[in-house]
Amino acid sequence: MFVVGLTGGIGSGKSAVSQLFEQLAVDVIDADQVAREVVEPGEPALAKIAQRFGSDILLSDGNLDRKALRKIVFEAPRQRDWLEQLLHPLIRERILLKLDSSKADYAILASPLLLETDQHLLVNHVVVIDVDEATQISRTIARDNTDAAQVKAIIAAQMPRCERTAKADDLIDNSGTVDELPPLVEKLHKKFLQKAQQERESDLG
Repeated sequence: MFVVGLTGGIGSGKSAVSQLFEQLAVDVIDADQVAREVVEPGEPALAKIAQRFGSDILLSDGNLDRKALRKIVFEAPRQRDWLEQLLHPLIRERILLKLDSSKADYAILASPLLLETDQHLLVNHVVVIDVDEATQISRTIARDNTDAAQVKAIIAAQMPRCERTAKADDLIDNSGTVDELPPLVEKLHKKFLQKAQQERESDLG
């Protein structure tokens, strides 16, 4: 299957772009959603996280307090490394299962860590959604009701913008309004349908 990797820094608009592809009947595997699935109540990873950080990391309903955990790991790189070593293999395994079960013409792997992890090895083509840092900060504050310092820490922990865009096969400039996105996505969709067809013909040949 032809797989497109979709990525961008925090607040770049990955969810908005993913939704537009879904409306075009494309299977979108959201790595963030998969990351939530592997730490749901009853999952072994959640028990290990609670053992390391204490029961206070859990909400009253038994779910992970993701906001509290994010604060911890972005203030302590060693804790972030431990968490990534625990979760990344689990996330990758589940992503592979979802890709294998896809019946669409092509699939999209939407992941903020596509280029920072070996997830990029799962895709044939990389699309980067690009906005400037000021836009990232303002959008994330409005969305998550968090403070600018924490958003800046997250941006600093992610791949630098110039490095991310250099690895892109296609760029989506999302600095404008939401009304500007659909034509950009539709253009890429046509391109990916053609590439997926070429991939199938190559496999058959």
